[in-house]
Amino acid sequence: MDATNRTTNPHSPFAPIQPQRASDEIAQQIRQLVSTKQLKAGDRLPSERDLSSTFNVSRNTLREALRSLEIAGLVELKKGGTGGAFIVAGGSGAVVASLLDLYHLGSITPEQLTEARVRIERIVVEAAAPRLTSEDMAALEANLAATQRAEDAGDFAERASIGLEFHAILGRATRNPILAITMEAILQITAQFVRSLGPEPNLFALPSKRRFIALLKSGDVQAAADEMTEYVTKVQDLYLSRANLRTSSATG
Repeated sequence: MDATNRTTNPHSPFAPIQPQRASDEIAQQIRQLVSTKQLKAGDRLPSERDLSSTFNVSRNTLREALRSLEIAGLVELKKGGTGGAFIVAGGSGAVVASLLDLYHLGSITPEQLTEARVRIERIVVEAAAPRLTSEDMAALEANLAATQRAEDAGDFAERASIGLEFHAILGRATRNPILAITMEAILQITAQFVRSLGPEPNLFALPSKRRFIALLKSGDVQAAADEMTEYVTKVQDLYLSRANLRTSSATG
């Protein structure tokens, strides 16, 4: 049996190779130019007319490529006389949006979110602790002060939002973009989860975070990581209990 017959055999595990779409090839070329530093954040790409001519494609094909790069967070498309396609610095937007979509579609469960957050938070603490600057510590302490003000005002929704930012500060303090982006994505999903449950007082958050900061200052990284693990486990279990209670009430 020759190769042609094998590819058309309905029992073959192989499928014919599809040629790459022109828009995908354009996007890949632009990615390559970014990776080799020939294009940098802030650079403006040539006009649609010029790019269409260079790639020998229609403007619709070019726009499809640019939209895919925009969704990936690599390009920003601006309108107006000073608009165009601009290379942007890498960020967490595309990753966060993708994971949020998975959460909304039910592909990420609250239980999976809890497991991921508990594990990642400990890694983040251990990575951030030796790299914390005085500015990072000041930001953490300012966050606690803002959380206290929101709690004193009885604004539990604001308190929850500010409280999650505490963990984002730690994520950025790792100086590791993968950890920072992962932490940001988990926190965004957590924020969606918490908003779906509604605001509620949390009497153990501030005391735990104050103990955590004190342990960081003392240099006891493992004890600080233990404190964070205990806190995150407790708060996530609280969220899960509320979610399960709400589900039981709705079906009961």
